[in-house]
Amino acid sequence: MLIVPDADAAVAWYTSALGATALWDLGGVAGLALGSAAFFLHEVNPANPAETSPGRAGVTSSRIEVFTDDPDAFVERAVAAGATAGSPVADREAPWGTHRQGGFIDPFGHKWSVGDRSPLGPFPR
Repeated sequence: MLIVPDADAAVAWYTSALGATALWDLGGVAGLALGSAAFFLHEVNPANPAETSPGRAGVTSSRIEVFTDDPDAFVERAVAAGATAGSPVADREAPWGTHRQGGFIDPFGHKWSVGDRSPLGPFPR
């Protein structure tokens, strides 16, 4: 679950910028999906300081991994919509072969790594 300062703004950004589909929205808590991968948002609850947003904590301790056919376009779309560019999308050597990956930080402080689908097959090959 991604903790965000404003759930409505986050739902709007993830659907517009990343093409996520809204599954449900309970007002402050929402379910979204990127393709068949569901993820959830929860608005900051000041009564529970253990669950806070990266902006309030001053650090992010998680990384969302997304695998897509076109990581370049996914990252470019996010950055054009206001995300901060992270590692540039580039070919990287991995145990299973070449893996194309890069990333960004979304406007809510969450770090995303976006790569091609190469790690999703059986290993070793």
